[in-house]
Amino acid sequence: MKHHPTKERRHLSVLLALIGLTASPAQSQTAAQTLTPAPQRIADAAVHADHETYAATQARIKALNDRGIEVDDYALSKAQCWLDTSFHEYSRNDRGGYPQAALAESARLIAALEAGTDPGSETPLVNGAEKLRPDLWARYDALRGHSGFRCARQATACAEVELVHAGNEIHDGGWRHAKPYLQIAEDGLARAEAAAEACPPPPSPQAPPSQKTEYEFSADALFEFDRGDLAGLLPRGKGRLDALAAELRERGEVAGFHVVGHSDRLGAEGYNQGLSQQRADTVRSYLQGQGVSAPITAEGRGEHEPVSQGCVGERATAALKQCLQPDRRVRIEVRTAAK
Repeated sequence: MKHHPTKERRHLSVLLALIGLTASPAQSQTAAQTLTPAPQRIADAAVHADHETYAATQARIKALNDRGIEVDDYALSKAQCWLDTSFHEYSRNDRGGYPQAALAESARLIAALEAGTDPGSETPLVNGAEKLRPDLWARYDALRGHSGFRCARQATACAEVELVHAGNEIHDGGWRHAKPYLQIAEDGLARAEAAAEACPPPPSPQAPPSQKTEYEFSADALFEFDRGDLAGLLPRGKGRLDALAAELRERGEVAGFHVVGHSDRLGAEGYNQGLSQQRADTVRSYLQGQGVSAPITAEGRGEHEPVSQGCVGERATAALKQCLQPDRRVRIEVRTAAK
């Protein structure tokens, strides 16, 4: 019997971190995207193999993000949400076809992005799900044509998946089981519409006097946790900054740089402001030490521009730290003179 769902769900990557599963790049590319048939999910080995499949799929999503596809890209967001709902139902002991069907849809989107092809915008009714609430589907379609859709891509994609999820739950538990996911779909739609309306207009098509390129690094990839000094700069962080410095030295015609540090909300606001400034200052000093001669400014913005979603709680647990990881970041804006 499946447990009754709660309205809030932990992200799959957090759950995988909690159970200690990781996947190497090789595993992520070769692992079959197929779960053990439901009747055979009675042995630890079978369940562990399925968890490795989920970890490998999550690793493929991370690799796409590392390659440059934004976290809130519509197709990548939808792939993540299909994966999340698949794992959610699997962990609730869903013996039907939804975990496999949702996983397969996630894998289809990932494969298209890996191949550089258009994955399309259709959100299929997998596993024979009922098409609930045509009014919501119409509003999703309208959002995709909204001028501010670029600010609402992630919320729209996940709301669509949750509405399919709700339509699937009609099979197993009727309306009582479907209602929580329908509420999530409605809440996601409300967030998406608000984000679209508040989205600033796109940049002017006229070329500005200078052009700007942005590089963003996870602070966890650069520094030890809760560190911002040079001694806390990780070897892999130095490697990434070395590569960036080499690239910038070769580019030429660089007018200047602006380094912006961000923190998560854990701890005191003043402390977080200081930590974000320290990280920005350290990155600036390190790049200058690697021969980057153009002027560099550094700024800390503390906890005031979070990008994480759905992170609840105030205690610094491992799960909350993982959920807030996207907020801990350093962004480098490179301004080049117009030709």
